[in-house]
Amino acid sequence: MFVQCVVCKKHFSRKKSQVQEAERFGWRAFCSSECQSWARRRGKILVCERGQCTKTFYRPPNDISLHNYCSWSCAARVNNRKFPKRGQGFRFCAGRHCSKKFSGRQKYCSFTCRKAARFSYTKEEASEMIRKASEKLGRVPAKREVAFADACAALFGSWNNAVLAAGLMPNRSHDHRMYKRTNTKARDGHLCDSVSEALVDNWLANRSIAHKRNVPYPNTGHLADWSVGRGVFVEYFGLAKDSPRYDRSVVKKRLLCRQSNIQLIEIYAEDLYPKRRLQQKLRFLIPLGR
Repeated sequence: MFVQCVVCKKHFSRKKSQVQEAERFGWRAFCSSECQSWARRRGKILVCERGQCTKTFYRPPNDISLHNYCSWSCAARVNNRKFPKRGQGFRFCAGRHCSKKFSGRQKYCSFTCRKAARFSYTKEEASEMIRKASEKLGRVPAKREVAFADACAALFGSWNNAVLAAGLMPNRSHDHRMYKRTNTKARDGHLCDSVSEALVDNWLANRSIAHKRNVPYPNTGHLADWSVGRGVFVEYFGLAKDSPRYDRSVVKKRLLCRQSNIQLIEIYAEDLYPKRRLQQKLRFLIPLGR
């Protein structure tokens, strides 16, 4: 026998016994599970209230409100037109040397411009201050060592650009910070991968602590920055939390030291900048070097 689906009105075949059973119990006929699912719904098929949109959509009874839209996008378009946000639009950054256009209520386009607004240097004055700081330290200063670094970064676009404008060579490139570095020679002649490593090496040399550079870990290709005495490695993890690959190398070195019964002394950037705390971490090495 052929019966008609109560949802889609499609005719389909059904056994006579099944039809008689459905009539006896008052069951409705559905051609598929999808139609049966639709029949259980108590919501409504609505039309999007945005004038330019004619989409239809299903909405459960609890979700039907005074105004109904097919999507968040349609709702936002209508509400933004009815209730425009205060201060909406673009404005120019209030920084002296920044002409970037941005949206929002803030006065400055970035935190760097906001910090730089406290300074009133020209590019020539900034370059001169960088050169004087370099003469005082005897090397190119790191960004964390000078108070006017944010103003220089705002003037020239970045700290490295400011150092180049002053006629100096940056310590290392932040575009390739895992690979491209500027080697620095410590006072005892050791070649270091960065200015920060040279600071640690100079600290050891100034206190006559015997140390070796780039000492291999047992049975691996990893190298320790310094070895002091017997069974003591000193590592400067300057890029910790800066690269997942570098962090995995730090974990590997810790494991190797535990397996080989080697004491590992870890030094981080916060131990050097803005205040050096090498005395607190390395002072117990002085007897080992003498």
